[in-house]
Amino acid sequence: MIFKETSIKGAYRIELEKFGDDRGTFARAWCKREFAGQGIDIDMVQANIGYSRHKNTLRGLHYQLSPHGEGKLVRCTKGAVWDVVLDLRKESDSYKKWMGVELREGESEMLYLPPGCAHGYQTLEDHTEIFYLVSEYYAPEAERGVRWNDPRFRIEWKFSETPILSDKDKVWPDYSESEFEL
Repeated sequence: MIFKETSIKGAYRIELEKFGDDRGTFARAWCKREFAGQGIDIDMVQANIGYSRHKNTLRGLHYQLSPHGEGKLVRCTKGAVWDVVLDLRKESDSYKKWMGVELREGESEMLYLPPGCAHGYQTLEDHTEIFYLVSEYYAPEAERGVRWNDPRFRIEWKFSETPILSDKDKVWPDYSESEFEL
């Protein structure tokens, strides 16, 4: 795996190193030792699959309160997504900054985001699927979110039309330092 730093402290674009022959390819997508070598000492406890039927479906921006904060390792397995990380860690050099990366089926890239960051993604094609590992079990009582179009962050989504949102994602509040805690 080749780790590439991003503008968000502790978040990495990860390129898979593929080994192949006339049968196809092989690549390692998770290795605790390689992640620890990058200073990411994390255990993954759950694997999730997100499927969206329609282009312009937006999921997020989600995070969990401590001690349930999730590190995530995300890969697009079908279609394409615009994957966004928003840093909500007050002690971070990249606090309140965001970055986005396009992940596509068949490409050898993943995105790792550390605990304390909100995560969201927009589908760029119909019938899109992502696969991601998380470092904490889902805890409904710790679930929180930030509104996807909060003017404070000016996230540049790639919409060509109105996004498709869940009822929950429509009503997340705008960010307020006094109300948001990790």
